[in-house]
Amino acid sequence: MEGDYYYEYTECDSRGSRWRVAIPHEPGACTGLPEPVRGTECTFSCKAGEFLEMSAQECTQCAAGSYSLGSGIRFDQWDAMPAGFSSLATSQENGPHGEDRLTCNSSSWVPQGNYLESNRDECTVSLIYAVHLKKQGSVSFEYQYPDNNLLFEFFIQNDQCQEMDQSADTKWLKLTNHGEWATHTVNLKSGTNILYWRTGGVLMGSKVVKPVLLKNVQIEGVAYTSECFPCKSGSFSRVPGSSTCEPCPRDTYSNHGASSCTPCNSSTEGSGACKKRPPCSKKDYFQIHTACDHEGKTQVIYKWIEPKICLEGVTGAEMLPPGGEREPCPPCNPGFYNNDTAICSPCPPGTYSDGMKPCQQCPAGTEPTLGYEYKWWNILPSNMKTSCFNVGNSKCDSMNGWEVAGDYIQSGAGSSDNDYLILNIHVPGFKLPTSVSSHSATEFGRITFEFETSCVADCELYFMMDVNRKSTTVVESWERTKTRQTYTHVMTKNASVSYTWAFQRTNQPSDMRQYVNDVARIYSISVTNAVDGVSSGCRVCALSTQPSSSTCVPCPPGHYIDTLTSQCSECPRNTYLVSHAAPSADACKPCGPASRSDKDHSLCYSDCHFTHTDGNATLTFDFSLLGSVGTLMNGPSFTSKGTKYFHQFNISLCGGQLAVCTDNVTDLSIADSQREKGEGPSAVKTFICQSTIIPASGRGFRTALSSQSINLADTFLGATVNDTLDGIRVTPEMYPKTSKKVPDINFFYRSLEVTSSCQSGRSAVVTLRCNPEKSTKGELSVPSQCPAGTCDGCTFNFLWESSGACPTCTERDYHQIEGVCKGGHQDLLYVWTEPKLCMGGVALPEKKTLPCEGMEFWVRLGAGVGAFTAVLLVSLTCYFWKKNKRLEYKYSRLVMSANKECEMPVADSCAVMEGENEGDMEDEVVYTKPSLLGKLKAIASKVGVYSINVLLKEENLSVLKGSKINVFASGFREMERTTKMCSLTHLIRKHSCGARTAVK
Repeated sequence: MEGDYYYEYTECDSRGSRWRVAIPHEPGACTGLPEPVRGTECTFSCKAGEFLEMSAQECTQCAAGSYSLGSGIRFDQWDAMPAGFSSLATSQENGPHGEDRLTCNSSSWVPQGNYLESNRDECTVSLIYAVHLKKQGSVSFEYQYPDNNLLFEFFIQNDQCQEMDQSADTKWLKLTNHGEWATHTVNLKSGTNILYWRTGGVLMGSKVVKPVLLKNVQIEGVAYTSECFPCKSGSFSRVPGSSTCEPCPRDTYSNHGASSCTPCNSSTEGSGACKKRPPCSKKDYFQIHTACDHEGKTQVIYKWIEPKICLEGVTGAEMLPPGGEREPCPPCNPGFYNNDTAICSPCPPGTYSDGMKPCQQCPAGTEPTLGYEYKWWNILPSNMKTSCFNVGNSKCDSMNGWEVAGDYIQSGAGSSDNDYLILNIHVPGFKLPTSVSSHSATEFGRITFEFETSCVADCELYFMMDVNRKSTTVVESWERTKTRQTYTHVMTKNASVSYTWAFQRTNQPSDMRQYVNDVARIYSISVTNAVDGVSSGCRVCALSTQPSSSTCVPCPPGHYIDTLTSQCSECPRNTYLVSHAAPSADACKPCGPASRSDKDHSLCYSDCHFTHTDGNATLTFDFSLLGSVGTLMNGPSFTSKGTKYFHQFNISLCGGQLAVCTDNVTDLSIADSQREKGEGPSAVKTFICQSTIIPASGRGFRTALSSQSINLADTFLGATVNDTLDGIRVTPEMYPKTSKKVPDINFFYRSLEVTSSCQSGRSAVVTLRCNPEKSTKGELSVPSQCPAGTCDGCTFNFLWESSGACPTCTERDYHQIEGVCKGGHQDLLYVWTEPKLCMGGVALPEKKTLPCEGMEFWVRLGAGVGAFTAVLLVSLTCYFWKKNKRLEYKYSRLVMSANKECEMPVADSCAVMEGENEGDMEDEVVYTKPSLLGKLKAIASKVGVYSINVLLKEENLSVLKGSKINVFASGFREMERTTKMCSLTHLIRKHSCGARTAVK
């Protein structure tokens, strides 16, 4: 039967001709197919609004209710997957133990009526469509890509499955603002083109990701279309031969392929169905404040949400509340003034106002500050815009975005719960105050806002930033109810930027309003240094050195304004200048321990040197051997669904080179040289940063993916052996030590960027440990109990073990070893004390060879000294023995002579007088008469006077009585001192003879 087959053309031959053949819908299901017939020429084509009727091979007009592009095809209805499209999921790699951790059978692109929705999981899913072009053409489509936790790429292959040459700009699609549709167009070559839209999750975790949405796919360059496309629901084409379909007007609707719209009293423009209008409720209206009138009054009024689809005057319907009483208007915002017309106007340049007083000139020595400060919300400021974007439609009514409410601005009702309610402020650039304009500033401006959310559903508030209109990135987001709080973001580059707040009540598809009371409120917004801002006050500036000058002049980098002299003064050594601090010496903050400031006093850093004194020992460290930037790849880790990923940390320990982390998911168009310098829009350049790395294996992507780059440390606090610094503490138990000879050195860092989970910012500690078994580059690790480097998401800890972290070597670290004496020489060797816990510094002295002064020398010396001592002792013994013999002889002679009765004449003198030669005296005694000298010398010191009396008695001198004995004794003591013992002979003789004579 005719309905069992369809016609197609064969490929064109070399002569430009082809054949029309019949192909059954199911191979082998029927017989008797028509014979092939010669087809139209290959150059044949149909016009827009026509299609090629294959039976007659003629161009025929499309019927009413359908349309044709002629040389193009268009897919704008996605109730089901259109013919020719297919969705293919790539299976995930095996898990860490070999099991298949993630099956992707249920992952696919899902038709949602007006658009296609990508998968939300970690599987890689491709949407594929093949088309054959007779000439060069193009493909264009609209998409939403709000979440960088998903990857989204579009590429083209030929019939040989070879990828066409494509730039990164056309392959990797850029992020879009929440709720906004972007259009992407790529040129196609003639021949077969296989189109791929591919998505894949990066790291899901517990966070629900926003899927990629795709609609309105249009391909140009086909020679013809064999059928017309019916108009989608909510649109129609009233005449045959239409090239487009028109949307149904309000209060009408149409079904699929309609040639006209049916009246309906409760439908919006482009409705595909007529729904019953419910009774009006509080969900159907909202309140606003009227603009100030000429009397300076405002009032609250209520309006129906447009388009209004509810019914008034029916049972249970809410009536629109009446307007409130007229109240005085709130004051103007700072930098504005009221000019008696009930309108707040900006102050003229060079003047300022707090919003309640007239504009005034800044006094001498000051200059006006520029920026915005909104804290009263009577009307929407002129540089702010509000809008509402629906997931399925282009946008919802603009008045349903954000609404001013006096003290705050709050999210509006929207047309459905999953609408994105958008509030945007554009800053064309930043202008630093005059006195700091020449600084090498790291802060050009900052935006601060106070907000709260109140929700019962899964609402989320996004704060986004678009720099130079290149790519919108989410800076921070808050889920569900959040108490009133303040958030600040610092702008580190001077560029045009748009800040956007987007509020979504629920992430689930919805075409109703159930959670209209879920609301986000912003109480104040402040932007500093905005180039087109107004002035709310004056700032002290530095004056020119010219006498009586009131001209503000810029200060050199690293200089602050002295409020006493109004002159620029340089910050003291090793201090850094806080750019947003009040002008004074207090703006120069001291650097932490073991840190120094750069020449511009913009930041503090370590110069790779550290000194620690413990008692009498001083350890000096040089960390330059560790390199400029260290890298730690931690993992692998696996998500609950099996995706393998790594955490990569880049750490700049010391020196001038900072660490750089980049995202290549949405910035693959950035050149590698730019990425290394941190010049990409999502690049992070700081002391310590983190990226999540997903390997290419198993994901179907041809390159490893780097995403979710975050700043962990942009301020160096100092280095110390202590465990605590500036409120940051490292737990020693995280890294148990095996040796305490060399202390660990802790480098403390902090990031002032506030996150929803870290209200005080993040902090990091890098612990350097001396390990001689490691290389000089060393090895980075994280605590075993915190495999991601952090246990709370706010404090990160790293251990860097390296031989380069050991102290500099000194003379205390080696000792001397003496070799054996060989051939009259010996070696002196120097070896390191083990274990060697030092690096660099003094070198080990070379080996020395010296003459031996060892055992042989000392043995000879000892033998010589011993022989000399023996000879001396023998000589002394002989001498004293001989002398003793002489004294005995003299004593015997003295005794013999004393027994005589003085017949012999008395000698003139027998004493040895002072100066006489002892040798002569001895000769005289020996050869004349013996004496008692020897005996007296031996006993004189022991016996004293008593012994002398005994001696005299023995010599029959007992006649010496009384004073004579005393005289004799005293004379003996005197003689003993002056004439030595030899004079005793003469004394005895003298007194003996005298005594005897007296007796007689």
